[in-house]
Amino acid sequence: MKKIGIIICHRWHTCGGGKCLRSMREHTGGFSLYPEDEELQLVGYSTCGGCPGGNVEYVPEEMIRNGAEVIHLATGLVVGYPPCPYIMQFKEFIETKYRIPVVLGTHPIPMKYFLVHRQMSQWDQMDWQDEVAHLMNEPDEVKKAYD
Repeated sequence: MKKIGIIICHRWHTCGGGKCLRSMREHTGGFSLYPEDEELQLVGYSTCGGCPGGNVEYVPEEMIRNGAEVIHLATGLVVGYPPCPYIMQFKEFIETKYRIPVVLGTHPIPMKYFLVHRQMSQWDQMDWQDEVAHLMNEPDEVKKAYD
């Protein structure tokens, strides 16, 4: 069993986590990185605390106390507009301070976001494209299912 913490963008602080939890069950998006037969358990769920991400300093510690073995930075940080300008700093900070792996993304990128972002010039200029390939490479029908 893999124990997971999720940090979402504070813009979506009222999000119930439905897409993230569905994706965990279905092993899609960021959760496609785990073997299909590996059980995934959510042990923590919080926002970043709002720009510039004050919760990122202490929330991972609480998640780790609850057994977290990996922390996912939610897909909303990737495809919200604008995408989170701190996402790579969050990843580096958490991995450095807490010595725990960080995955960018939870659920697949919904098709409606994928189509818009692919048309925008800054999307191709982002230096973390490889870090989110697992979110973008889902089949079109999966992306549409997360609209």
